[in-house]
Amino acid sequence: MAFAKEPLFTHGQAGLFNTRTAVLLCNLGTPDAPTASALRRYLGEFLADHRVVEIPKPIWWLILHGIILRLRPAKSAAKYASVWIKDGLDQGSPLLVWSQRLAKRLQGQLGEQGHQVQVRLAMRYGNPSMPSQLNQLKAEGFNRILVLPLYPQYSGTTTASVFDAVYTWAAKVRRIPELRFVNNYHDHAGYTGALAASIANYWRMHGKPDKLVMSFHGVPERTLRLGDTYHCECYKTARRVAEKLGLPKDQLQLTFQSRFGKAKWLEPYTEPTLIALAKAGVKRVDVVCPGFTVDCLETLEEIAMEAKEVFLHAGAGAAAPVEGRSFHYIPCLNDSVEWVQGLARIAEQHLAGWDTRSGLDAEQLAMQSQRALKLGAKQ
Repeated sequence: MAFAKEPLFTHGQAGLFNTRTAVLLCNLGTPDAPTASALRRYLGEFLADHRVVEIPKPIWWLILHGIILRLRPAKSAAKYASVWIKDGLDQGSPLLVWSQRLAKRLQGQLGEQGHQVQVRLAMRYGNPSMPSQLNQLKAEGFNRILVLPLYPQYSGTTTASVFDAVYTWAAKVRRIPELRFVNNYHDHAGYTGALAASIANYWRMHGKPDKLVMSFHGVPERTLRLGDTYHCECYKTARRVAEKLGLPKDQLQLTFQSRFGKAKWLEPYTEPTLIALAKAGVKRVDVVCPGFTVDCLETLEEIAMEAKEVFLHAGAGAAAPVEGRSFHYIPCLNDSVEWVQGLARIAEQHLAGWDTRSGLDAEQLAMQSQRALKLGAKQ
C-alpha cells in the first residue's frame, strides 16, 4: 500500500521539528443541504458505518440500499428543512452552525488562557470531513493533535467511530502526528456544571416544571450487554446534574430517544414516557437533552416539535392540546459561556504535558533554517 504524499517541508517553518498543537473538535455530522439527494449521501455514509449498525454487511447492504436509502431521504429532508438556519451570516444545519460557533469560542477561550493551539471542527460524516481536516493540520505543520469528540458519554456507536476515522487516516500516512483522544467527560465538573447552570438559568426566567425529563440518544440494548458503558454514563450525568440543582429524585426522569428499527433499545423511551406523565396528571414538563452538546435535528425537531405535540395532546382525543398542560424544551449548551469555559477545562486536562504556552519566534526559526542549510539541506 502506498502512503499519502507528505506535505512539502522547508527548514525554518513551524512544525515537524518544532511543536504545534491542535484540538480537533469532532461532531456527528450533517447533510450539506435539506434535500433528498444530500440526505441520501449523508445517510449512506452514516448508516454504512459498522459501529452504527452491527448487522452482517451483506444483509445490511440490501436493507440500506434496497429500502432505507429509497424511502428515508425525502422524509428526513423535510425534517431538516423545518430547522435549517437560513438567516444571517451563519447558514446551514443547526448542528453545523452551533458547532462552528463553539469551535471559534473555544479557540478564543484557550487563547485567553495562554494556550497557543489551533481549534478545528470536523464531522464524522459529511463536511468538513475528518480526513480533510487532519490533512490540513498536517500540511500546516501541526504535529500534536488532541481529538475531542462532542460526545460527553462514551459509546461504541459514536466515540469509537470517531477514533476509527482517525486510525483509518493514520494508517495511510507515513509520518503520523502525536495523537491523544478524549474518551468521555460525562461526569467532568466543566460539563455537568455547565448543564446545571443552563437548566438553572432557564428556570430563573421561566419557572420550574413538575417534572424534568433528561432525554439521551438511544442505542440498541444489546450494546449494554456487550460491554458499552453508555447507559451507565448517562445515568451518572443525570445524577451529578440533579445533585448540583438540588433536584429531588421524584422530579427527575431519564429517558432515551431516537429509536430506529424493531430491535429493543435502551428504555424507558422518551415519547411513551411523556404520554404516561401527561395521563398521570403532570401539568408541566421540561425536557433537556444532555447527550447533545449542541442543538440539532434530534433536539429541535424530534423533541421541541414532535415530543411537545405528543405531550400536549396525550389523552386529548382532539386536535386541541389539553388545557393547562405545558411543555418546555431547554436548549443544548451550544456556545454558552459556561460550556465554553467547561470545554476549555476538559481540553486543558488532556493537553497536560504538551507545551502549549510557548513557541519559537521568527528569529529562532530563521536560525534553525540556516543551520539546516549549512548541513546540506536543500530547503
